[in-house]
Amino acid sequence: MSKAIEQIKGMTVGHMALGMHGSNPGTVRQQTHDGDTVGVRADGNFSVRFLGCDTAEVSFTLPGKTRFVGLDAPEWEEFLTDPFAAGLPAFSPALDLELILHLQNRCGPGVAQNHWRSSQKAQRVLEDLIQADLDGLGQDNVTFRFFMAFANEVIDRYGRFLGYINRDQPSETPDNPRPLSYNERMLQAGWASPYFIWPNLNPFRKQPTLTNAVVPPGGARQMAESDRSLRQARQWVREARQNQVGIFDANDPLRLLPSELRFLSRRQPPDRWVIDMGRDDITLVPPQSYYTIQNIEDRLYIPTEFVPLFVEAGWQK
Repeated sequence: MSKAIEQIKGMTVGHMALGMHGSNPGTVRQQTHDGDTVGVRADGNFSVRFLGCDTAEVSFTLPGKTRFVGLDAPEWEEFLTDPFAAGLPAFSPALDLELILHLQNRCGPGVAQNHWRSSQKAQRVLEDLIQADLDGLGQDNVTFRFFMAFANEVIDRYGRFLGYINRDQPSETPDNPRPLSYNERMLQAGWASPYFIWPNLNPFRKQPTLTNAVVPPGGARQMAESDRSLRQARQWVREARQNQVGIFDANDPLRLLPSELRFLSRRQPPDRWVIDMGRDDITLVPPQSYYTIQNIEDRLYIPTEFVPLFVEAGWQK
């Protein structure tokens, strides 16, 4: 089945049908609510991009290409052995020399296969989590449902929902409590790296406006510790590192972050500013210096369009 929302020639478009009326598709009269509102249902599948975490890529586009290629392909081994080799498309804008040196230390022979192995393990872990929920609720592929909670943004530029996703369990009992979201369980298992992007942090902690949600200058560490879900997520990452499990496996740690692989392939530098949640300073770290915040769970990414809000609040570039 095709995608209900997708990108075509740079445009995000959707495919919908008349909405349901009871158990059947409604008529035009039934679904036309007024002169500017119509009830529809999706004609195709949706994808959900988990907020707060990032796992190794199963496939992605190679530089200058549009087709997705599995990370186990020889082309990826060649590219990630030296992503700055002569003949590759130039970065636009150019990468800082310090970032190039950082990435050269992370790339090299075997990086593509390392990324592929991590992606396969993460995929199997998520499959097992969902299947266990399906079995635990006594449901099947037809009756099983997901529950989603959205933060500030609902859909990204690729037509994917952005949210925290879990099994749909309206009620819980002592024998069958409601579990953590899949986002959190992947971090807890150690197979996802944290990827905290403001303001999509906690959908259950509502702020009246984006301005109210801006982290106070010098208050990043306090904010990260006072938000229970964020505090737990960061702790799970630290525990995975200490126990050398998942992406921190001592025998096969993930060598290149998924976000690094993506911007290397796209030939576009990172463009989100970063706040260090392990410090009490008022510094907005430049996008190309993200790696100077040593622990990945301490990085809070700020999209460029929101930076003026932080500067106005007192943060300094």
